[in-house]
Amino acid sequence: MEPLMTASDQAKTLRDLQQLASSRREEKRAAGKAPRVIAVTSGKGGVGKSNVVANLAVEMSRRGRKVLVLDADLGLANVDILLGLAPVGHLGDVVSGNRDIDDIILHGPEDVDVLPAASGMSEITTLTEAQKGRLLVALDRLKSRYDTLLVDTGAGISSNVIFFAGGAHEVVVVVNPEPTALADAYAVIKVLRNRREIQRFQLLVNSVRQSSAAQVVHERLERVAERFLDVDIQLLGHVYYDQAVQKAVMGQEPVVLRFPSAPASRCLAQLAQRLDMMEAPEGQEGRFWEQLTEDGVSV
Repeated sequence: MEPLMTASDQAKTLRDLQQLASSRREEKRAAGKAPRVIAVTSGKGGVGKSNVVANLAVEMSRRGRKVLVLDADLGLANVDILLGLAPVGHLGDVVSGNRDIDDIILHGPEDVDVLPAASGMSEITTLTEAQKGRLLVALDRLKSRYDTLLVDTGAGISSNVIFFAGGAHEVVVVVNPEPTALADAYAVIKVLRNRREIQRFQLLVNSVRQSSAAQVVHERLERVAERFLDVDIQLLGHVYYDQAVQKAVMGQEPVVLRFPSAPASRCLAQLAQRLDMMEAPEGQEGRFWEQLTEDGVSV
């Protein structure tokens, strides 16, 4: 359980957040741009979202990016497992004030760094505003080290998903061809559009038997979303159903490393290349950091 904050702790957190908000408005990064933030989300669990994140991180790192994965699937974390890593701490320790964020960073394959979340801890599945503030201050210290931040959000439309995806430069929505996954993807897009005014989404269709299935899913979702939500849903691409993926998961190794020639691996490499070449929408270069700061200060 999170220790109760004293009045002085609350005041200090507020002062830290206010100073951070001021610095974000006043300064442009002297050492260059803040990291590009890509949030990967889904309307329902079980569509392969975290596995996509783990493999995209490896592929983007191979392309010369310095990648940090933020496992924001709080309470049901598994990015560390998929990468064969053993955490010595987790984000729950950071937001509770018990550990420094540097103490929990894991160094994974291909120089990918991971901030692991906790698994089975219901008390952090919905972050309090004080916890968000602590996490914000901690994350701000890391951003000069990385040029890409991949955020693995939880599935669904919880407040945590809105918090982490709300300021990303790109929001990747992972679905599979099942009708329920499509309906739930529409729900998360609707919430992010209404709550965060996000107007551009990247659709990744996972576990397809043929590429035309991804086109069908995209057309269905795009048709409804354009009519009722006024959003642009772009088809980022697809990943083939491939038994090599399950074998790699069982071995706790990214499929792009264990079976680099597998159809799924080739798809993931192409997706990483497309994401890497995308430019942030105009005016959103520092949106993640600014929006999180504003959220933390305004509550």
